[in-house]
Amino acid sequence: MHLQSSFQNGMTSLTERIIFLVGPMGSGKTTIGRLVAAELGLQFHDCDQELEQRTGASVNLIFDVEGEAGFRKRETQLLRRLSRKTGVLIATGGGVVTRKANRNILQSTGLVIWLNTTVEQQLRRLSHDKSRPLLQTTDREARLNKLAVERNALYRAVSDIEFKSPNQNSRLAALKLAALIRDYWRSDGSSVVKHAGR
Repeated sequence: MHLQSSFQNGMTSLTERIIFLVGPMGSGKTTIGRLVAAELGLQFHDCDQELEQRTGASVNLIFDVEGEAGFRKRETQLLRRLSRKTGVLIATGGGVVTRKANRNILQSTGLVIWLNTTVEQQLRRLSHDKSRPLLQTTDREARLNKLAVERNALYRAVSDIEFKSPNQNSRLAALKLAALIRDYWRSDGSSVVKHAGR
């Protein structure tokens, strides 16, 4: 595990913890993440939403004006600031793992959970979403499959836990994930099941 030394004291307060959720768009990072944070008594931060609040511009506009490279640079700066906090759960953007600097931040500062989902689930959940820059295409399925090929190995590499994003009520999924996190911390990460939530 990336952070076993960080979790050696099983009595460490939740206010000293930091959790990152990674995964593709439509995997439930914001919806499930907010519920998990409430269940664990952590502050919730959504990287895309915070970036929009800080810049006064939508993610789409940032992509249009600065390109993906400009957006990723801002994303890294924000991730670095948020990673200095404690007692937080941070929902990252789907492409956060594409930059090595981001992967280093994730692996060195918090518990990383990959919300894994299928392209079929993404298509269903994002069917009415017009706000995603990388979904501005006539063939969404092909784009999502391409992103999965490019990113899934990176999600797997940085994550301490893989949680299969289920086809069930978000509240139930959040309770299941919160219980998994508690089990991880109680065991200091030494007996965590890497693949869970199936």
